Formats: sequence, structure tokens, C-alpha cells
Amino acid sequence: MEWKIKRFDDLTIRELYSILELRNKVFVVEQECIYQDCDGKDLSSYHLFAIENNEVLAYLRILDKGISYDEISIGRVVVNKIHRGKDLGKKAMEKAIECINDIYGKSKIRISAQVYIKDFYKSLGFAEVSNVYLEDDIPHIEMLRDIEDNN
Repeated sequence: MEWKIKRFDDLTIRELYSILELRNKVFVVEQECIYQDCDGKDLSSYHLFAIENNEVLAYLRILDKGISYDEISIGRVVVNKIHRGKDLGKKAMEKAIECINDIYGKSKIRISAQVYIKDFYKSLGFAEVSNVYLEDDIPHIEMLRDIEDNN
């Protein structure tokens, strides 16, 4: 397994296809949520993913300030169903935080988390900063990882 981080224009066609395939498989089919996945934000994001034998096992995107929030943000965090339970989600988030620190310097990070997994994000230093809201009919909550609390 290899971890890669790339800007959109640096992704190969095969990598992009595998990323979109995984996001579609989990967010649209598995979670039965019809939504516009290709939202234009991928074009100016970093894409962090674990790949093995041309298969994307885990993925997330890192968005610059001003794209989704005033802070840098992480989104589309996903692990292939057959590779869950191997801490790939945690490893992806830890690598994302490390990459953010390397690329941008120590920064606040905001996420929109599905409520059922908020404790996972709390374990990575994120705190709840909003009330629960529906996004694509799934309960979400905004969470913030503040640099003062996570040196």
C-alpha cells in the first residue's frame, strides 16, 4: 500500500477514476444518498489516498481556505468497505493533518462530520462547533481542530 497526495491536475486518469468510483460506491450507493459529488471543489484541492494494485483503499480531500470554509478543511473522507477496521481512516486523517502542517503551517481545520462518527474526529483533536444539521438528508455537525489546542 502506498500513500499519495496530489493536486487535481497531477492525478492520473486511472487515479481519478478510482477515487470517483470509491466515493460513488460509498456516498451514493452504500449510503443511499443522491447528491452532486463532482462539486467543482476537487479542481483546487489536494487529494490524499492509499492505493494498492490500482485500487484506492482510502481517500480524502484537503481544501484551501475559502473554498468550503474560512479555514482549511478536509472532506470526502472515505474507506473502501472491504478495507474498514484496519485504521485506514485514522491514518488518512493523521496524514492529512501532517500534510496541512507541512504545506500551510500549523492551521485551524474545519470539517463537516457525519454525526455518527463525531467521536472518531474528537479523538483526532476536533471539537463540535455547531448544532446538528442535515446535509443531503444525513445528520452532520461542524467540527474544528484549533492549533492552540493541538500543538
